[in-house]
Amino acid sequence: MFPTGTAGAALFILRISVAATLVAGGTAHGAQMSWFGIRLGSAILAIFLCVGLFTPYCSGMGCLVQIYVLLFTGGTDQFPLEIAIVNGGILAILGPGAYSVDARIFGRKLLNFPRRR
Repeated sequence: MFPTGTAGAALFILRISVAATLVAGGTAHGAQMSWFGIRLGSAILAIFLCVGLFTPYCSGMGCLVQIYVLLFTGGTDQFPLEIAIVNGGILAILGPGAYSVDARIFGRKLLNFPRRR
């Protein structure tokens, strides 16, 4: 769940990418919707994704926000939103990686069981 090395670095880059598309989609399409909640929610979710806090939940919520924006904005520029939704779903499934706050909170722990006598 918390891979290190190249896989962990790739998950870090994916988290940053999903956060960037969430903010870009929220601001670009939020102006069309004229709803401040989309922009604020996108910014908060992006911050949580950048540091890797509650990553599966935040990326899932980001997907829902982008689906909402996709359904209610219309227009011809929907392909980047569709790709962002897919990337957010992939991040929700893969998890945050070792370079995140989630790894520090919920990461691997060593359990020592007492010996039986």
